[in-house]
Amino acid sequence: MSSRSSRAPLRHRLAVLAAVFLLGVSTACSSTSDGGSVSVLASWTGAEGDAFHQVLLAFEHETHITIDYQGTRALDQVLAADLQRGTAPDVAVLPSPGSLADYVRRHELQPLGFLEPQAEDFYGKQWVNLQRVGEPQLYSVAVKADLKSEIWYHPSALPGAKPATWPQLLSLAQRQSASGTAPWCLGLSAPPVSGWPGTDWIEDILLHSAGPAVYRQWAAGTLPWTSPQVRQAWLDWGALVVHPGGIDGGATAALLTDFGDAGRPLFASPPGCLMEHEGSFVMSSYQAMRTGTGQAPRPGTDYDFFRFPGPPVSVVSADLAGMFHDTPQSRRLMQFLVTPAAQRIWPGIASASAFSASAKVGPEAYGDPVKRKVAAALTGPSQVCFDASDLMPAAMTGAFYRAVLEYVNDPGQLDTLLSRLEDTRRAVPRGEWLDVPCGQ
Repeated sequence: MSSRSSRAPLRHRLAVLAAVFLLGVSTACSSTSDGGSVSVLASWTGAEGDAFHQVLLAFEHETHITIDYQGTRALDQVLAADLQRGTAPDVAVLPSPGSLADYVRRHELQPLGFLEPQAEDFYGKQWVNLQRVGEPQLYSVAVKADLKSEIWYHPSALPGAKPATWPQLLSLAQRQSASGTAPWCLGLSAPPVSGWPGTDWIEDILLHSAGPAVYRQWAAGTLPWTSPQVRQAWLDWGALVVHPGGIDGGATAALLTDFGDAGRPLFASPPGCLMEHEGSFVMSSYQAMRTGTGQAPRPGTDYDFFRFPGPPVSVVSADLAGMFHDTPQSRRLMQFLVTPAAQRIWPGIASASAFSASAKVGPEAYGDPVKRKVAAALTGPSQVCFDASDLMPAAMTGAFYRAVLEYVNDPGQLDTLLSRLEDTRRAVPRGEWLDVPCGQ
């Protein structure tokens, strides 16, 4: 773990700064010289870190406030250690609303009352309600968002009208299984949190079959795991995906395949599977793959998506920025993050798969038609609900991940698994659950 003092200020990253200018970031406020610095912690490293650096560099150029950024995949551990030492970052971007809410309960995060009018105007009421993470005050803002209610496919392998209802999707998958080619790509390996791609399936099925009100109760810990609605969601997943012939390579392959590699058979010739259920971030993984001609898959030509069949409601996730120290510099950064200028930078990078939760970041910010479809779904009139496993207490989330892996290995033990999950729900203190609006 590197100490914050060893990290170079972002103003020294001249090559990246040049890229910001090329993107045409507004410099209207560059004459303002606030001075001082603000420390930022997030989980983004590598290409993602470079993309976020461009957002922060634009802020530096506009305000002359120095950014001290640390990117780490061990974000929870680093942040916990910093808080224990009394050296918490001024601002941290957390990938889970559940973990962010923990810091709110412990009075570590500062309320963002000064930002509420700007946030409501920028995101709209539905997304601001999500960002309150069950609190009456605003404590976070979405730096970027992802759509999860998508089914990806290769257009040439799946021409014509796409399934619009659950029976239509089930019929398509059954016909595909009968043809000898598996309908589904699935990878559940993601150490140390393997299993989460399966939880996304359960969440989508429950949301679209039982509706937002039931989904909200389940995510908030007031609906038993043994309830008919939850049990049926698992059974539906089993009938659609988790059965012999449903998954490319079978259950063993699903358990061992990294989620980022699961879609490779979509681009094989002939394809090894027909569809993949995954969030919009999978587009970055697709770009690293190759088609039969050796070329990178082309959006709209080699891959596209259709919305999860059923009512117009979607599971979403977001990376949320929270403020640990209320300083003038921290406030300026939080205000900057909630602007079209800031949130057009990352989506404007061709190699990135980043999306804003604001309709004020227009279609022109996205470089291809598939990204524009994702952005329209995230910010359109349809309802959105946070990923339930991201809202649940850590003990419940971990048990959910493990149950998915066990179910794929042996669907016959479903009732035993649901009973264990219900035992975990009952053991989690009521105060650790979040009640976040869904579809409101």
